[in-house]
Amino acid sequence: MLDPCFEVLDKRFASYVMGNVHIDVLASDIGLRWSEGPVWFGDGRYLLWSDIPNNRIMRWDETDGSVSVYRNPSNHTNGHTRDRQGRLVSCEHGGRRVSRTEYDGRVTVLADSHNGKRLNSPNDVVVKSDDTVWFTDPSYGILSEYEGHQSELEQDGCHVYRFDPTSGALKTVATDFVKPNGLAFSPDEKLLYIADTGASHDPDGPKHIRRFQVRDDGTLAGGEVFADCTAGLFDGFRVDHHGNIWTSAADGVHCYTPDGTLIGKIKVPEVVANVCFGGVKKNRLFICATTSLRAVYLNTRGVQTP
Repeated sequence: MLDPCFEVLDKRFASYVMGNVHIDVLASDIGLRWSEGPVWFGDGRYLLWSDIPNNRIMRWDETDGSVSVYRNPSNHTNGHTRDRQGRLVSCEHGGRRVSRTEYDGRVTVLADSHNGKRLNSPNDVVVKSDDTVWFTDPSYGILSEYEGHQSELEQDGCHVYRFDPTSGALKTVATDFVKPNGLAFSPDEKLLYIADTGASHDPDGPKHIRRFQVRDDGTLAGGEVFADCTAGLFDGFRVDHHGNIWTSAADGVHCYTPDGTLIGKIKVPEVVANVCFGGVKKNRLFICATTSLRAVYLNTRGVQTP
């Protein structure tokens, strides 16, 4: 019998969940204010995630279950990923930049301006197999002092960018978003999914995920709406090796098939901001909820960098 946390809306979802598992609470009651940006380090068997308002990056150790502070202050980091060399790549609200943590702990700035003007507040980031860094740049980190530093918008909008670490070129790939947020590639990297959370500040704004075709030259085509959120807003999300999208929502985690069908939910008693796959077999979904870090084993594996 399935745990009540699983809500099956389509029989396809039943093949990804198991009756002998439940959601584990890995961290709570430690003063978390807005958990975000989980990233798995399989070589060290630990997970990092952001606690944006508290200006710190947290660390959970799989070997002993311990929780500690990895970096404080963190420049109000939000989304994280790893590049193909295993280095941490972070979006910093406070620094209004995308940075990379080198093997020796030094922090390198990858991108902090476009056309001579500061970025807004990079939000979420993914790295493609060609080493290019793709990130979203809404204005959440400069709207108040809570998740960054209140400041004026310098760009002409909130865009999606592609950074080439070889040439150092930073280019916009999508400029028709209100508040671009989470993003992820399909397993074959031929598609890029990007969330728009414009409804966060405009009741009539978008609350959906769009789907783009990725051209060989690094530009995007298409951009049709893939799915509309049925509970709150989509934020961060990840894709499994079947091409399913596991996305955050107000009532937990929603699972969409590649054809755009909502097939099931993992119910969580807090608003979920982001997720990532990890664990030894990449079959454990880590869930950043508002004041907690949770995880659940699934019968699928994630698609992600090392």
